Amino acid sequence: MDRLEKFLKGKLEESPGTNCYWWKGQWRTRRDLADLVVHSRRTLEESGFREGMRLGLMMPNCPMVLALSIAAWSLGGAVAPLNLRSGFEGLMRLISMLDLHGVAFMEDRPEIGEGLKQAGIPSSPCGLEGPLRPFTGRGASQLDLPDVAVIFSTSGTTGLPKAVPISHRNIMSNVTAVIDHVEFLRPGEVLLNALPNFHTLGYSVAGMLPLIGEISQAIIPSFIPPDQALAAINAAAVTGIIAVPTMISMLVGSVARGGERPRGVNFVISGGDKLNVEMDRRCGELLGAPILEGYGLTECSPVVAVNRSYDKRRLGTVGPIVKGYEWQIRDLNDNLLEDGSEGVLWVKGPSVTAGYFRDRENTQARFRDGWFNTGDVVRIDPDGYVTILDRATDIIIVGGFNVYPQEVELCLLEHPAVAAAVAVGERNSMTGEVVKAFVVLKEGASASPRDIIDFAKDKLPHFKVPRKVVILPELPISSTGKVSRRALREMDAQ
Repeated sequence: MDRLEKFLKGKLEESPGTNCYWWKGQWRTRRDLADLVVHSRRTLEESGFREGMRLGLMMPNCPMVLALSIAAWSLGGAVAPLNLRSGFEGLMRLISMLDLHGVAFMEDRPEIGEGLKQAGIPSSPCGLEGPLRPFTGRGASQLDLPDVAVIFSTSGTTGLPKAVPISHRNIMSNVTAVIDHVEFLRPGEVLLNALPNFHTLGYSVAGMLPLIGEISQAIIPSFIPPDQALAAINAAAVTGIIAVPTMISMLVGSVARGGERPRGVNFVISGGDKLNVEMDRRCGELLGAPILEGYGLTECSPVVAVNRSYDKRRLGTVGPIVKGYEWQIRDLNDNLLEDGSEGVLWVKGPSVTAGYFRDRENTQARFRDGWFNTGDVVRIDPDGYVTILDRATDIIIVGGFNVYPQEVELCLLEHPAVAAAVAVGERNSMTGEVVKAFVVLKEGASASPRDIIDFAKDKLPHFKVPRKVVILPELPISSTGKVSRRALREMDAQ
């Protein structure tokens, strides 16, 4: 398979006048993106950027994220999208771990450049549509192979970052498999590129997939506020939304409060976190299309499974596994289980990274003979549809019995006053753990913790019923749009 930048260069040279991306009210062509790539490559080359080096991207969604990526690849290097919300100390640790040549940052945030300068990190202010300002990089203490395209940072259960190097082959195999799998991903569609680019769903599926699949994209720097996102959806005639459930909920809520209703949306794809199936109905009513739920992981570039179409979808599942993967179900001790069993999903295939960046310990813990331990407990039915039961690390063990938090959460969401719910385990001297739930009530609704516990007693076995319920005004959300269970556990401990 061709390297990704060679493939994309060919696409940009074909029909250069074709609309490529919508940005701040105007459409830009493939030629416009190709020009950004040429200028960016020249500046990177003059900075000393060479094969095997890595460039940090501390920028919101914008055309230059696409252009700098292709430019870095054309020189045999890689890019590392960084999360601006990580905090300066966290970013410095991450930049040091990634051994970056330099960092491109948004030019209207000079304090970022000053902080990087004081830390001794070469950097360059960059306009969201160019140019990248000249700078002198520091090279790299150790070079990577040129097949690495992008390095994502993800947190483990301890909160310490792990870096995931994704190759050109990983991205190409995953994107082409997804395009073949989902019937809506065809030339002529317009995708919304609003997910954060430091998250692989945003970078690879919302950003790179349209370029590879000759699909136009509408780029917006931030999804917040959702009213502006709705306006952009209509202004760019977006036909497809790829989002995490939190974003979908915010869009639905905005329309329900009188926001601009989308006029041309044909499909909505959700990934990155569990989906409340009640949101499917509201999404269809208020955004114009129900939801195709999918599932993926950073280490898998990212898509593992997704519902193909509305007539073939099975609500409550994440659809069948896409082409190219082998899969196994194992128990918590890595023993192979029979088909149809509930257990931990292991996968193998060209979309799966070879291991973590300069991290032998974590690589050995999650990768075995080419197989990757997803850490997710699933059930796969005879037709191949996958149901995600929970993270293996989130399972609550009450008196020796496994409790899947998602089962508890779905039960609590049936309560007429509950808008959101998360279940975690709390240490208990008698049973090892008990279930504790954090809930957010619907606007204008009222219910006491006892009301919610009594409701669950009528629907769940006794060991799955929450022993405590905490009512919060809102749930803590991570920068990728997921509910932060770690923050809830820390809140619980405090």
